[in-house]
Amino acid sequence: MAKSDDAPRINTAPQGKHRTALELAAWPEVSAQVRAAFERVGHRFAFEKGHCFFEVGDENSQFIFIEEGEVDVLDRLDDHVVGRIKADSFVGELGLLMGQKTFLAAEAHTAGTAVIVPREELLELVQNVPEVADCVVGAFAARRKMLIDKGEGGLTIVGSDSDPTTVRLLEFAGRNGIPYRFVDRADEAGLSELRESCELPRDGTSVITARGKVLDAPEPCELASRLGLDLSVSKDEVFDLAIVGAGPGGLAAAVYGASEGLKTVIVEDTAIGGQAGTSSRIENYLGFPGGISGGDLAFRAQVQAIKFGAAIAAPRRATSLDKDGDNWCLRLENEESISARAVVLACGVQWRKLDLPRREEFEGRGIYYAATELEARFCRKTTAVIVGGGNSAGQAAMFMSRYASCTYVVIRGEELAETMSAYLSERIHSDERIQLLTNTEVHELCGDDQLEEIVLRDNATGKKRTIPCRALFSMIGAEPNTHWLRDAVELDDHGFVKTGFEVNAHGMSTSSPGVFAVGDVRAQSVKRVASAVGEGSVVVSAVHAYLGELPR
Repeated sequence: MAKSDDAPRINTAPQGKHRTALELAAWPEVSAQVRAAFERVGHRFAFEKGHCFFEVGDENSQFIFIEEGEVDVLDRLDDHVVGRIKADSFVGELGLLMGQKTFLAAEAHTAGTAVIVPREELLELVQNVPEVADCVVGAFAARRKMLIDKGEGGLTIVGSDSDPTTVRLLEFAGRNGIPYRFVDRADEAGLSELRESCELPRDGTSVITARGKVLDAPEPCELASRLGLDLSVSKDEVFDLAIVGAGPGGLAAAVYGASEGLKTVIVEDTAIGGQAGTSSRIENYLGFPGGISGGDLAFRAQVQAIKFGAAIAAPRRATSLDKDGDNWCLRLENEESISARAVVLACGVQWRKLDLPRREEFEGRGIYYAATELEARFCRKTTAVIVGGGNSAGQAAMFMSRYASCTYVVIRGEELAETMSAYLSERIHSDERIQLLTNTEVHELCGDDQLEEIVLRDNATGKKRTIPCRALFSMIGAEPNTHWLRDAVELDDHGFVKTGFEVNAHGMSTSSPGVFAVGDVRAQSVKRVASAVGEGSVVVSAVHAYLGELPR
């Protein structure tokens, strides 16, 4: 298909006074000081019309500041123009800082000149020159947001909302900040458009990459590999700090560790943000009086960690932790390993699952463990049931009540006040769209290929009743993700990591010197986002103290 010269789908150089806050952040004015910094470490390059700066799948190895001329950013699936970069601006988005391979291409729309800055030099500028960091990092983060909002980025997921494989891939892409377009199997016009550029299977879940390669129901790890999100670690490479888990505690440890000069890597097996990242709205986190979604908070923290040079490996699951001389060897499920001088365990917890027949059958087909925009689409004009009485359940109820025709909160206890913050419990009691059912449990799940009804039992009277339900959210308590750690550190009877073995380690040292634990995974921790962030921040001083005692 020939390259389209239509107006870009994302206007990369918006003019006038009607620009949104996101556009203003994405296309900042480049000051003379920042421009001089680019010129100091880069080299000037004259290009002709049609010159290709990079192709889809290339290593993201250079930063391009346009002095004269214009450059098109292209989606290679159909060669449409995603955006046009004009003079006195720069090419790129967050993937350049993260070391991701390019998922779009860049060609010169006109002849001109540019300053080319090698990626390593750009990273040094970002870390050492605040004015460059403010300009570039803010712009890159805003551009990634724009690509996500517009569904641009060269990745297309095809499937059905009722297919667990589709839901799993949508969740992976959405929670990891990967721009994608979703085409439902029921959308005949969308499917017809895709078939013009690739061979699309007749049914099931498919993923189309930027080059038109069709993947049949890939696992998230395979998709990450295809997108170039792999973290390549040399066998001889040793990190100062390896962090397991990219929830609030792990991200805070990464920000403080990397900003204080530690060579830092984060390993996350599911998605950036951890359990907190699935929260639709957090209103009691300091500094955000209007509230913030867990996903947005996680995205900001991820950008901050990347800004200071932390490496992120996701989705990568840790399988064991062993001592290797003076270092620790963190083994991953793909048979790779990471060597680090110190380790912070921030692997958090996961929701317990309902002990009911057919539960596994309905997971992804009516039973969900997160309450984000993705899950909200399943609640439209139907009944949503949230099982659980904690803050996450309360936030889910408030969020889903905007979409569902009726929302129930089901708890086994007598009152929400025992387990939920006062501001949330009061809102639920006063919201006419939400019904609170106390002393109640889910007794049975009903449906064919999709959850359609649930049977509730009143524990006080023993009476049962059936209600329609196509979206049930299980938030009934949490279990620590520590099954892989039983031979590495001491755990309590519930599987949480015991801490407090060293007096000067702020109570976060484990039974194994050089291994620390923060956040929800730590025994007797306060299960709040703010406390996890605090522990992740403070633990870095204990890491420094430990590293100071090791031989170099």
